[in-house]
Amino acid sequence: MQTQQLSLVHLVRPAMQASGDGLAPPLLVLVHGYGSNEQDLMALAGYFDPRFLIVSVRAPRTLGQGSYAWFDLEFSPEGIKADPEQMAEGLSMLTAFLKELPDAYAHDPNRVLIGGFSQGAILSIGVLLHQPQSVGGVIALSGRLWPGGLEIADRGALAGKPILVTHGIYDTVLPIANGREIQSALSQLPVELTYREYPMAHEINQDALRDVLAWLGTWMRQ
Repeated sequence: MQTQQLSLVHLVRPAMQASGDGLAPPLLVLVHGYGSNEQDLMALAGYFDPRFLIVSVRAPRTLGQGSYAWFDLEFSPEGIKADPEQMAEGLSMLTAFLKELPDAYAHDPNRVLIGGFSQGAILSIGVLLHQPQSVGGVIALSGRLWPGGLEIADRGALAGKPILVTHGIYDTVLPIANGREIQSALSQLPVELTYREYPMAHEINQDALRDVLAWLGTWMRQ
């Protein structure tokens, strides 16, 4: 499908099969990690339910050829640090982009998922906490909790929202403690949380992908 000129560069895979309920297709928005681009997660599109309209969005900050970020990172002996102002700006740009999608691509506004890897997972959780009305569920792969913890715009709007969080126990980029912090924090909210750990590094292995597909299948049947 030819992409529309929106505020962020993106790729689109149109729904390959009608939903069968007479409604417009559900939307899955993919958000890549630091140093990657919109083609990365879109490479998984062939695994996803053909009824999904898929939009994979490119982060706004250019690091190099084909390399982008939602916010800059500083790698230090104390760990990875990020600029809170840049993070807030990245979140603002992503939520603005989400608001543009209904006019650009026909989809069911009541069936919208956002899924991200690493930095994209951080942003996806940020969308959930700060703009919960804009998404019907979240997939957070190998991420960390949004800074500020559970600073939530509308707690009631989170009720019943399905969330899938996956993390590798051998992750040296964002160690497993980050995944467990997400689990602990989101368990305090009225969401339907599914948390999984795998013997993997900072990646999406076959077991994690299998569970993502199963979770998506359950979400589609709701």
